[in-house]
Amino acid sequence: MDRDYPLHVFSGVFPTPHCQGIALDKKNRCLYFSFTTMLVKTDLSGRLLGTVTGLTGHLGCIAFRESDGRVYGSLEYKNDAIGRGIYNHLGLTGEIPAAFYAAVFDGEKIDRAGLDAEKDGVMRAAYLSEVTNDYLGTGEENKPHRFACSGIDGMTFGPAFGKKGGEEYLKVAYGVYRDDERQDNDHQVILSYDPEEILESAKPLNKDAMHVSGPEKPRGKFFLFSGNTDWGVQNLEYDAFTGDWFLAVYPGFKKKYPNCPLYIVDGAVPPKEGPLWGLSRDGMLLTLKEGPVKGPDGISGFPFPFGSTGLYSFGDGRFYISHEGKNADGEYTDVYLYRYAPDAARAPFIRSE
Repeated sequence: MDRDYPLHVFSGVFPTPHCQGIALDKKNRCLYFSFTTMLVKTDLSGRLLGTVTGLTGHLGCIAFRESDGRVYGSLEYKNDAIGRGIYNHLGLTGEIPAAFYAAVFDGEKIDRAGLDAEKDGVMRAAYLSEVTNDYLGTGEENKPHRFACSGIDGMTFGPAFGKKGGEEYLKVAYGVYRDDERQDNDHQVILSYDPEEILESAKPLNKDAMHVSGPEKPRGKFFLFSGNTDWGVQNLEYDAFTGDWFLAVYPGFKKKYPNCPLYIVDGAVPPKEGPLWGLSRDGMLLTLKEGPVKGPDGISGFPFPFGSTGLYSFGDGRFYISHEGKNADGEYTDVYLYRYAPDAARAPFIRSE
């Protein structure tokens, strides 16, 4: 069965920041890559089909929605180390207003290199006020950023948490600032949106006049107690084969936690309301699937070192997983085919040969 998709796809090399995510269009047999300030489209031999440039924000994790042929991605603008790094890379100056969006790219229109995200009609974006409010809000002990929100990164489509199948939602995971002394940043935060509300409210973007058209509120807000990770969820992926949710992260540094690069939400367990560690409030809590690396308070994870720069589930036990690389000409990623294998030594994946 593995032979109907290549075991390896090379993205090509681009003078951009590193790869942030991957997505597969099965019908048209093409891959999409988020390279932070550029969306890249290739066929399954790695031949370049098109690029979308002109992005002055951080394009993170991406997801392909089969029902409408569009690529969705987390897109953030902020005046912190990440935002300033992007501006410096692009040779831009000035203040960066805080704004967070679900970007929507029309895959069929990405048919050549050098398309402009703002000028060529290939991208719209829906403003996510919930994220912006938390980013600008105040956390515990009057510390900046509610829930230590640094914006958004992980993004995927899937059913309601606790269900396998049914109505589809767009799940958006927060970025979370690292602060080893802070106690209110030990949860991953995931918002759930109606994709049709995203699509209907999305408008073309202009960096000089950022719009605020988007859903008023998410359909749900959920918390996963994993311990702090460095910049939150990098890649979020729903897997229809297991019914679980895979969270690839940069490991945290708080010594009391296992600080794994991969956590899995048990998709069979419905969210339940309960107190949030380090926060003076309750929230809807998700449940971690038990992994081989265990820490206190029921936290456990997996030592699998890849996925933070791209993770895609076929929904049949197979995954495409990014291995990032860099050379003198720029950034690239090698995408390899893996199979779900929860008993593997470096659970839960084995690379296909």
